Amino acid sequence: MRKVLLLVFIHGFKGGDTTFGTFPDHITALVQHALPKLDIRFLVYPAFETRGALEECVSRFRDWLLEKVIDIEVQNHTPSPTVEPSVRAILVGHSMGGIVAADTLLALTNDLPIDTSAPADLKKPELNSFMFPYVQGVLAFDTPYLGISPGVVAHGAEEHYNTATNALTQLSGLTGAIWGTKAAADAEGSKDKKPLTALPAPPPSDAPIPMWQRWGKVAAIAGAGAAVVAAGGAAYLKREEITSGWSWATSHLEFVGCLMKGPELQKRVAGIVRLNKELHVGFGNLYTRLGKKAVSKGDGKTMVGSVIGNQRTFCNLPKKESKEFWHEAINDEAADEAWAHMSMFYPKDNPGFYAMSEDAKKLIVQWATNEWSESSTGDTKLLVEHEL
Repeated sequence: MRKVLLLVFIHGFKGGDTTFGTFPDHITALVQHALPKLDIRFLVYPAFETRGALEECVSRFRDWLLEKVIDIEVQNHTPSPTVEPSVRAILVGHSMGGIVAADTLLALTNDLPIDTSAPADLKKPELNSFMFPYVQGVLAFDTPYLGISPGVVAHGAEEHYNTATNALTQLSGLTGAIWGTKAAADAEGSKDKKPLTALPAPPPSDAPIPMWQRWGKVAAIAGAGAAVVAAGGAAYLKREEITSGWSWATSHLEFVGCLMKGPELQKRVAGIVRLNKELHVGFGNLYTRLGKKAVSKGDGKTMVGSVIGNQRTFCNLPKKESKEFWHEAINDEAADEAWAHMSMFYPKDNPGFYAMSEDAKKLIVQWATNEWSESSTGDTKLLVEHEL
């Protein structure tokens, strides 16, 4: 019987069917060429609601995966799929999708029949090596298993700070048009300058103001008033959406809330590492690191450079334990961590796409080269299945 290696792609927070672009086709072809004895197929998990409890999302994904694997086992007429499956899966997750993949694997390997005769003080619970569906590995792409890097927030804050500073500078340039050229010069040359947080006070009432400047002042005030009225009207018309928005935000925060729980993050990684050591389940996280276009921002000359340094990544990296499972994927084109994170599967935005693909292929081939794959026989025709 020809065995099937199923690559299952899971998008992350607010992702969808287009998250991976053409990457599933690309990596499937690479792995098929490297493992001709296997039938390499792929599925893309349909778009799902990235809100609510993470456990519920994992449960839904697990049920979907079980259904898909059973369908293939039935097609293959596998005599005993739970003991000797013809299908093994590699769960490929981007961002939060990697956490869904990891939790699915942990759930599968912890599902054991209740043994009342077992001692209650076991140091570690037994692992289920006969999991079904059988997951051969978890390949994550930029999954924040240990949380999101402080640099993502720090550099983002710096950009907003610079934008605000530029806006205030431009705003001060309007002083002459509104209050008069002399007032602007006086404000600029004042010895006890105040921060540019608001327009300077108007000149004395007896100072002559040209007509065009008075009209400019009226126009500016009228424009600001219109903006406030418009915003207030929009808020009133959207009051129901604004009210329900709190529950919407809370529901989404519940899904990504696991990233704020340090002990749980550590426990998840430790669990996957244990599976790698004891059950030989593959595990890897290809994380993005900014390259040439953004490295200068971490040279210590910016407000965050001296703290964060030039290793700009979206994910926190392990210091010692589990470090071997993190693999660098450099993007020389991206200028910030968020964009590198979102564009990693698009060659035009990520010059390191093909190197990353090669690294991913090597990991999958390494994990799938075992007794199970060696026992695969039959037709070597490539079959690729893409589920939208």
